[in-house]
Amino acid sequence: MSRFTTLPDLALRTLGGSVVAASDESFAEKESLIRPGRPGFQAETFGNKGQVYDGWETRRRREPGHDWALIRLGLPGVIRGVVIDTAWFKGNYPPHASVEAAAVEGHPSPAELSAAEWVEIVQKAELKGDSEHHFEVADETRYTHVRLNIHPDGGVARLRVHGEVRPDLSVYDGLGLDLAALANGALVTACSNDFYSAPNNVISPGLARHQAEGWETARRRGEGNDWLLIRLAGRGVIKLAEIDTTNLLFNAPGWVSLTGLDGEREVELLPRTRLQPDTPHRFRIHDQDPVTHVRVDIYPDGGLARARLHGHLT
Repeated sequence: MSRFTTLPDLALRTLGGSVVAASDESFAEKESLIRPGRPGFQAETFGNKGQVYDGWETRRRREPGHDWALIRLGLPGVIRGVVIDTAWFKGNYPPHASVEAAAVEGHPSPAELSAAEWVEIVQKAELKGDSEHHFEVADETRYTHVRLNIHPDGGVARLRVHGEVRPDLSVYDGLGLDLAALANGALVTACSNDFYSAPNNVISPGLARHQAEGWETARRRGEGNDWLLIRLAGRGVIKLAEIDTTNLLFNAPGWVSLTGLDGEREVELLPRTRLQPDTPHRFRIHDQDPVTHVRVDIYPDGGLARARLHGHLT
């Protein structure tokens, strides 16, 4: 697994991504490109358009040119790597692909995006059938959209666009916000254990539908406790903490504490406090010192569905 795949998938549908246009989707719908999870497949499952695929598949091209799909990133940011997955496409995958990116603010239409200035971030590369292809990206530009080009046609199951979130926080000027939200640029930078699920789930948008959409550790058999460290969207003052154990019925932590960090200085935001299973908890924070990071300690182990830290940027 490439190192960049530990970063959020900026294009993921559950993070707000959208396939806004495609040159063709005759055999399989373009929206499948950014679905969460691994692609599925059931052999000899035929519909009106042929074998059913969990991916995007275009017709057999009989004229010059190539097919493409235009994706709006759910979370704009700096792209560190791209994964093009041709899972289950064995005799109908594209032999080559490339990826372009653009930065277009506001809410552009497909026509406006087509006229934008595009930068090639993954050069035309050879693909194999039923395989994941990892491409590192060396570009510090903040992008809002990507375009997957397949040469000349065929099927791609998933497109993953991993990177660092760079939101426009100016819309929150004078307002409060969730300083720990992935969508606002926060990131889990360290974690004691991620055996069952990824720690960045805990700061993802929306509510967790089941245990796997939160963060859950292995059962701790030794001394100590599990924890994660959140780099906030920016230096700020936290006023309200939400600690959600929804869906964690028999594996919720017994207690939680929150410690703010600002350089070498530590600030106790929430002392060790009892939690209940399958419950959203809300705690007012009375310390007024600004912090840049927050360590969430759970005792002794278990999982959290979500953690929200509401406050103001300094």
